[in-house]
Amino acid sequence: MANFQQIPSKTTNNSTLSGTILSSWSRQQKIAMIAGFVIVGFLIAMSACSKQASKPALVGVSNPSQTSPKPDAAPATTAASTTPAPAAPVAPKKAKKKRPATVTYSDPNSGISFRYPRKYELAAGEKALPEIDGLGPVPMNFVQPGGAAIATVAVPHTSYPGTDFTTAFFNVNVNRSLSEQECSQFAFVDTRNPDGEAVDPEKVAVGSMQLAKTTDFSADAMKQAEAQYYHRYEGGACYEFVLGLGTAGYGTQDGVEPVGRDEVFAKLEKILASVKIQPVEVKTEQVAAKTPPSTEQEAK
Repeated sequence: MANFQQIPSKTTNNSTLSGTILSSWSRQQKIAMIAGFVIVGFLIAMSACSKQASKPALVGVSNPSQTSPKPDAAPATTAASTTPAPAAPVAPKKAKKKRPATVTYSDPNSGISFRYPRKYELAAGEKALPEIDGLGPVPMNFVQPGGAAIATVAVPHTSYPGTDFTTAFFNVNVNRSLSEQECSQFAFVDTRNPDGEAVDPEKVAVGSMQLAKTTDFSADAMKQAEAQYYHRYEGGACYEFVLGLGTAGYGTQDGVEPVGRDEVFAKLEKILASVKIQPVEVKTEQVAAKTPPSTEQEAK
């Protein structure tokens, strides 16, 4: 019987090689697949973690009213605190009335009225006889007796500090026993003429009145006095207005300056310019004798 030697078959070898190769690729693929799964799983886990970490922030941003309702109330509180409360109505203040700078004096018995500064001092009736400090009373200047003092307004002594000013006044007198011609004359006239002769009265206009005027001046070693007299005949009566100024100390006391005489007389003349005369008959005057003079406040 013949012996047959088995010869390896190529088919078998090819199959074995193929299986070996297949099994080898299969193993590598398994490793790759496992590695892929591991990577995918790791990525999934990382993604899940990142979602969990960002979820609260997203929720807080997307819906702040659900997670924290208090911040909504805070702006309202702030708005309420910044909104000013309505002011309580304030009662209007009453405007303080300023006292008029001048006062009006009116005497129904003589028919005289005039305005003078409030700060000046008024005297009427028997107290109305003016005086110059240190030189005594200032006399009336009618040519006949029968004159009566009506009122005197005195300038305060402190009106011109640092000067020789002592006295200044505005005085009103009336004499009903004189004629119109006599009213234009004076008992004593200006004697300051260089020739020593009396100076005739002059006619002047002050305010709305035409007046006769003269000046009297007296002095001693220390004091000086000047009086300006004005006469006006109205309604059967002679009215006399006296503007007086007294000075002392200039040239004898250190630091004393002469007062502005023109300035002082200008202020007194302003009172004279405000004079109004309402003629009063004698009978009417006797009936109205009990009616006292009055003063009325008046704006300057």
